Amino acid sequence: MALSADIDGEDEQGQSSTGIRRAYDFIVCGSGSSGSVVARRLAENPDVNVLLIEAGGTDDLPEIIDPLQWPTLRGSAQEWGFRALANPRLNGRSIPMAMGRVLGGGSSINVMSWSRGHRVDWDDFAAIAGDAAWNYHSVLEIYSRIENWQGARDPRRRGTSGPIFIDVIHKPSPLEFAALQAYAEAGIPQFDDQNGIMMEGDGGVALTNVCIRGGVRQSIYRAYVHPLLGKPNLTMVNQAIVTKVALDENRAESVEFLHGGRLHRVSANCEIILSLGAINTPKILMLSGIGDERELARFEIPVVQNLPGVGRNFQDHFMAPCVWQAGRPLERHGNLGNVTAIWKSNRDLDRPDLQSFVVTGGYASPQAAPTPLPPDCWSLTSAVLRITEPGRLRLTSNDPLQPVEIDAHFLASGDDRMRLRTAIDFSREVGNSKALADFRKAEILPGGSDTETIEAFMRNGTVSHSHQSCTARMGRDAMSVVDSRLRVYGIANLRIADASVLPRVTTGNTMAPCVVIGERAGEILQQDYRL
Repeated sequence: MALSADIDGEDEQGQSSTGIRRAYDFIVCGSGSSGSVVARRLAENPDVNVLLIEAGGTDDLPEIIDPLQWPTLRGSAQEWGFRALANPRLNGRSIPMAMGRVLGGGSSINVMSWSRGHRVDWDDFAAIAGDAAWNYHSVLEIYSRIENWQGARDPRRRGTSGPIFIDVIHKPSPLEFAALQAYAEAGIPQFDDQNGIMMEGDGGVALTNVCIRGGVRQSIYRAYVHPLLGKPNLTMVNQAIVTKVALDENRAESVEFLHGGRLHRVSANCEIILSLGAINTPKILMLSGIGDERELARFEIPVVQNLPGVGRNFQDHFMAPCVWQAGRPLERHGNLGNVTAIWKSNRDLDRPDLQSFVVTGGYASPQAAPTPLPPDCWSLTSAVLRITEPGRLRLTSNDPLQPVEIDAHFLASGDDRMRLRTAIDFSREVGNSKALADFRKAEILPGGSDTETIEAFMRNGTVSHSHQSCTARMGRDAMSVVDSRLRVYGIANLRIADASVLPRVTTGNTMAPCVVIGERAGEILQQDYRL
């Protein structure tokens, strides 16, 4: 598809007919949990001109603002509508994968859970990257600087004066209080804070850290970018689809994007930062000639840099939520998932590999629950956090408006199937415990313990946790895409700052690690350009 012939014209001052300038110092593509942070840190310097490009529109919508309405955002116009390939291990189902297409990206459509990752995750990343700036001690300093934590005091681990407001439900509902007791009775120790010492050991159960203030969602965009709107050195363009990074030999020169019915090309005096997420970032790399040369040859895309790791190593958490009918109305508050437990499927593991949220509501795929669930339900999400066989992304065309092929590879290995079965079995033990008896009229899903029932439930009930990651990973081997300073190998002036760069998906939800990636990118750029 030849779009470049339609590039919008410019006047003598280098400004397009829509008011977009010909060049900026830095171009940040994507306003999600990493891109918003990078744009903020660059634009804090009044001498630096920043262009922030976002595919979606406004986040000023009731269903985004109200934390209780996040389920209505699944399948809405505020997300991309990605679906994985039909999976024969899941009865041929093509699983939806939510990813934000709105100001704030995923932080505007997610469940608002702030989960910082396990200590071992970050120490692993530092070892893989060969850079101590990514280890747990270093990242803990970043978290302490950016958090405005309202929960139990922990000066060693938690900050209280940063831009990101984080709290817990201070008065758990009767269901949530009983669930805390049920997990504790099942051998999962209870902690005051899910992101304190609990994320340094074998796991536990705690009230969920949530980015909610006064009953209102606190997205990363609202925390970082929105306060700077109106500054003359920050330009934000939304409803704009990035189609390509234009390269001059092995140097990133400009970004091409569709906006207002026309194609624009804007140059970067310094650098371009891709923060489009773990699906769109590798897509744009490949469309720009950066990727596996064999893949690019399929669509006659000229190879600029052969990086076979682009689009590989796709990782996501998956889960098969168990559901019970309560038989009476339940209190709904917070993010509906105000209790979090993580634990190990095997005590010899170096970090927890299973997670559950106690969700005040029915949470199930349409195949697992073909008829509407009763109104008064609650769920345990039963998620696998450690993936043994990653998936892959592939182009389907050289047309940037065509979707990529997502092979999520869920349940591809015996280990992954064993972990999911363990998560389900333990969730049923907790859900059917004496502590939760007052809230249990009937178990709806899986509805039985025999092997046939559980296996059918795994095939029909497994869904994505929407924590897509790792498709342009950081490292030092032949399959790595970026180095420890987030520079794309072999390409000058191009960096990646989003979940793509994670070598492995973190333990828990991925919003908080994405903010750390954005903060690291901001620090690095400030250092390299002496800003």
